[in-house]
Amino acid sequence: MTTAKKPTRANKSSTKKTATTRTTATKKKQPVSVKPKKNPRNWKQRVWYWLWRISILVILGLGVWLVYLDAQVRSQFDGNKWTLPAKVYARPLSLYPGLLLSSEQLKAELKWNDYKAVSHVVTPGTYGRDGRDWIIYRRAFSFADRNEGAVKIRVSFLAGRINQLSVAGEPEGLVRIEPQYIGGIFPAHNEDRELIALQDVPPALVAALIAVEDRAYFDHHGISIRGILRAMKANIAAGRTVQGGSTLTQQLVKNFFLTNERSLQRKVKEAFMALLLELHYSKEEILQAYLNEVYLGQAGRRSIHGIALASRFYFAKNVQQLDLSEIALLVGMIKGPSYYNPFRKADNARSRRDVVLNVMEELKIISTAERINAQGQNILVAKSGRAGQREYPAFIQLVKRQLQTDYRLEDLQNTGLRIFTTLDPWLQHATEKSIQQHIAKLEKRAGFDKPTLEAAAVVTSVDGAEVRAIVGSRRVQYFGFNRALDAQRSIGSLAKPAVYLTALASGRYDWSSIVDDKAVSVAGQDGSLWQPKNYDKKDHGKVFMVDAMARSLNQATARLGMKLGIGQVVDTFERLGVEKNIPPYPSILLGSLSMSPLEVTQMFQTYASGGFAMKPRVIEALTTSDNKVLTSYAVEGRQAFSPELIERLRYGLQQVVVQGTGKRLAQVFNTTKIAAKTGTSDDQRDAWFAGFDDRHLGVVWLGRDDNESMPFTGASGALPIWQSIFEQSGVEPLTPLADLDWAWVNAYGHPVAQDCGGIRRMPFKSGSLIGREISCGANKATSGPRTDSVEKEKQGGGSWFDWLF
Repeated sequence: MTTAKKPTRANKSSTKKTATTRTTATKKKQPVSVKPKKNPRNWKQRVWYWLWRISILVILGLGVWLVYLDAQVRSQFDGNKWTLPAKVYARPLSLYPGLLLSSEQLKAELKWNDYKAVSHVVTPGTYGRDGRDWIIYRRAFSFADRNEGAVKIRVSFLAGRINQLSVAGEPEGLVRIEPQYIGGIFPAHNEDRELIALQDVPPALVAALIAVEDRAYFDHHGISIRGILRAMKANIAAGRTVQGGSTLTQQLVKNFFLTNERSLQRKVKEAFMALLLELHYSKEEILQAYLNEVYLGQAGRRSIHGIALASRFYFAKNVQQLDLSEIALLVGMIKGPSYYNPFRKADNARSRRDVVLNVMEELKIISTAERINAQGQNILVAKSGRAGQREYPAFIQLVKRQLQTDYRLEDLQNTGLRIFTTLDPWLQHATEKSIQQHIAKLEKRAGFDKPTLEAAAVVTSVDGAEVRAIVGSRRVQYFGFNRALDAQRSIGSLAKPAVYLTALASGRYDWSSIVDDKAVSVAGQDGSLWQPKNYDKKDHGKVFMVDAMARSLNQATARLGMKLGIGQVVDTFERLGVEKNIPPYPSILLGSLSMSPLEVTQMFQTYASGGFAMKPRVIEALTTSDNKVLTSYAVEGRQAFSPELIERLRYGLQQVVVQGTGKRLAQVFNTTKIAAKTGTSDDQRDAWFAGFDDRHLGVVWLGRDDNESMPFTGASGALPIWQSIFEQSGVEPLTPLADLDWAWVNAYGHPVAQDCGGIRRMPFKSGSLIGREISCGANKATSGPRTDSVEKEKQGGGSWFDWLF
């Protein structure tokens, strides 16, 4: 039997250690969940940690954004603040003794140029009458060639012409009235404005603006907390938005830098930009910018910005000429240019004006008496319709085309150039009025129950080819298709003068030459026959060449052209300035060639100017906004035909008025010294009339856009429009270009003495009659005009159909 030994101290220790080790090992094998002690500051530290980091990022981001905004504000505000459109001016009205000028025209041009009729002429921009004399106080103006100061002019008239002209009591040979502003070449957003310096703005206007829009303007730094709270209170009380809290600076920022988007993001951006603007610029600079930027209405497609342009647009005045009532109305319109528009909502405008005047009295800007007086005035807006409101789409389109050969469109739209043009406002008015009135009459006569006819016209100066008037549609304010520039239409009998010019230039023909007006038949390469007929469907046999021209005989003209050679006639067209490919077909002799009214004008310009071929032009000069001349456009052309040859041709064109298709003009104007030609294309699809006196050339086209026929010819459709234009502008009879030899001719076209049977007096080339006059016994010839035809010419008559075409 074994006896257990009592453990020794060492064994006990060892045993205990082993047990402890075992226990510890056992505890390691059994995981125990131990809860950490709570740290009450741990979550707060983390929140603050993240808030701090986020704040740093926000501050950095805000800083970067503000740096960007600051750069944006300064770059736009330091440079050219606005894209200024090119301003287009008409020709100045030049006054000189002997000028044909009606009182009606002078009055109209002064009115359209914002001159005011007054009893006592004491300030620039006014005019009046002193008995039969006119007193005009011309404004100072920077013309393209020089600056001219304000002057008082006295104009005396006699028999429809200026008789005497004086300035400050001294006789003067020439005085110019400053040109009318007629439009602009606008940027894509169609903003228009006239810049003005703050010192040129009436103090009452500035005071009214601050009183109504931002009374604390000179106290805040871009935003007004007090103003925002006041607006909130008023809006809550009214239950709707009745008051805004924006400062003038914020309004400028919104209009100048931002959009009209209604969002918190835009509002915050507006506030910061206002603060930045006030940081860099003075109150005066900001106020001046506001006065030039503020939106004050719409004129058709263009928007009116700034008080300078608004003053002229609504009141036909410079800002400095505004009275207290007008100042209050302009300031009041800022709240709502459409709602308070005095043209369309006069009652609203009056009510708003009175509110502004009340505020001005309340703040002691004006006295009670001044307020009562201003509120008692009627609102007199510029009802003439010309004070920056009228537009000339056809003319401006031609201006753009000619300028874009030398300048980029963006330069014309953005840099405030001044364009001095050739437009004559009175002739433009006459052309527009004539087209509108006569188209209505013609449609009524034809029984059309809806607008059917269209028209276009171009009027130029005879000596310089300056375009004085241009209309591209019966809708004179239409900005679409410009028929004067782009409508290609058959010119009909307007081609015939080129045929007769070729004949005269050949040396083989004079106006007394006998030509045969009988049936013509020309076979084409495809076997077709060209068989032109006269308008009356008759043959007229042997006729003087001048009568074939005056009566627009197709058969005689075709035969003559074939004898001359089509190539020779084509060469004449090209020398006349026709810049297109002309097919050498017989039909061109009678006008199968298609041209625009402007191209026809260029061709007839050579006849009108004495043989000098030149393109119609619309621009005199182009200057910068501070009047430095960039380009001056002089007359350019070439002497294509001698003045003597053109003078001989003019005789034939004058016979159109004397005894041909345009003879009604001789009765209307009491003169035969007008050169003209009618034109009618096949099936009466196009009616033309081209004519000129000593000052102006006018070309009129009438037709249908669908190219269908109409019951009108050149004489019955286009001529009345031309006649109306020249009745309003006045006619100056033609003066000779050169000396010609004149002689009586017999029935056979031979020069004879009058008592030897001479029946017509006709012109011949100078020196060509030497040795040609024959005796009375040599009157007989083998051929000549028919007796009945000659007798009609002696009597100056003929059947109605002889003159209709």
